[in-house]
Amino acid sequence: MPLAATGELVGSAAAARSAVVAFNVITLEHIEAVVAGAEAAGAPVLLQVSENAVRFRHGRLLPLARAATAAAEQAAVPVALHLDHVQSDDLLRQAADAGFSSVMYDAARLPYAENLAATRAAAEWAHARGLWIEAELGQVGGKDGKPPLDAHAPGARTDPGEAHAFVADSGVDALAVAIGNSHAMTERTAALDHDLVERLADALDVPLVLHGSSGVPDAELTAAVAGGLAKVNVGTALNIAMTDAIRAHLTAHPEAVDSRKYLGVGREAMAQEVERLIRVIGAPAAAPTA
Repeated sequence: MPLAATGELVGSAAAARSAVVAFNVITLEHIEAVVAGAEAAGAPVLLQVSENAVRFRHGRLLPLARAATAAAEQAAVPVALHLDHVQSDDLLRQAADAGFSSVMYDAARLPYAENLAATRAAAEWAHARGLWIEAELGQVGGKDGKPPLDAHAPGARTDPGEAHAFVADSGVDALAVAIGNSHAMTERTAALDHDLVERLADALDVPLVLHGSSGVPDAELTAAVAGGLAKVNVGTALNIAMTDAIRAHLTAHPEAVDSRKYLGVGREAMAQEVERLIRVIGAPAAAPTA
């Protein structure tokens, strides 16, 4: 089916008090696994390409974007493309022509006033080209090898009043919030601030986004979506599933040299994790295909 629009998928999820899951993809195997898992779960899904993934691909966005587009067009469920954690204005300006319907512009590292100014300019540019735009307020730590923030550190929690002003002044369509989550966690020990989730949901009229969900236990994810999260990002959980499966395969088959064998095992493990997480998070059922 044609590429879906991120704004429509997230908006539908928010209206249903559910969430659409957005999976970060790095290789073709990631893309195929996400689509297969979403089809098994019968739910729409977002394929996310991060600026870090583009950097890994020698700074070239189009090869991965075109692979994701081709997979989405052959999928039995709605699939949208989202450009994630963009700090480069040059990369931002490639989004629309590469098939993305949305972008997360990340200026959260900057002081509030600078974050607001940069995000407002990005939102104006994106909206002029029909792109849905997400931003981040508060610091979701753990990215680029940095340790997670202490729970009481400045910026470790998004303030509802500040978030309301930021959304109104920037014009963004969704907001990623810091509620006790962290990027790149390999152990599922994060405890989310559910009271804060509800206060943020009450304060804002745009969907809330959870980054760093791989370190969040299932019950915490389910409760956070019930509290108002409408988009949940997943990255590290897929990499763990893939790496564990490949490591086990190569340990059992030290003579293996055919990459199709172990990449296939990794792809299947990721597909199973995609299906499981979609069911845990409670994404709405996909519309039937024509």
